[in-house]
Amino acid sequence: MTRPPRDPAITATGAAPATTSACALPRTRAYAEVAPGDVLPELSVPLTRTLIVATALASRDYQDVHHDPDLARERGAKDVFLNILTSNGLVDRYVTGWAGPACVVTAIRIRLGVPGHPGDTLVFTGTVTGKSDADRQVEIAVRGTTGLGDHVTGTVSVRLPEGER
Repeated sequence: MTRPPRDPAITATGAAPATTSACALPRTRAYAEVAPGDVLPELSVPLTRTLIVATALASRDYQDVHHDPDLARERGAKDVFLNILTSNGLVDRYVTGWAGPACVVTAIRIRLGVPGHPGDTLVFTGTVTGKSDADRQVEIAVRGTTGLGDHVTGTVSVRLPEGER
């Protein structure tokens, strides 16, 4: 049996040297650096069957239309489709991925449109639509589309720190 080459960053004791840094959190946007009209970068999320079924079950949504293709078709859908909790979570992921880990989500208001089926790609876009200096709140209009049209639309409000974190 051959052993893989030894990692030179590991010392003879098996520990990494003190100069090795841990993973750093991404930076959080400061309230002052955000302005109405700012456009968030696009995020594409491939909708696999595994993602749709696993997230429905993880959120305890046992509706058959989210995990059984035959029953989904019997009920008029072309296939299984995303549940609202997954859509809500993906909207949160989109905005917090842009804002950073120290932001506080204070509200998510969404409306569902067309279903998200396996093989689709859910593409998120967003724009900063407002700011409130009193509490450092930023409102973002969000849209998630698939090949069929708008899957989810709405707004997300986040509170940002005064300075960079």
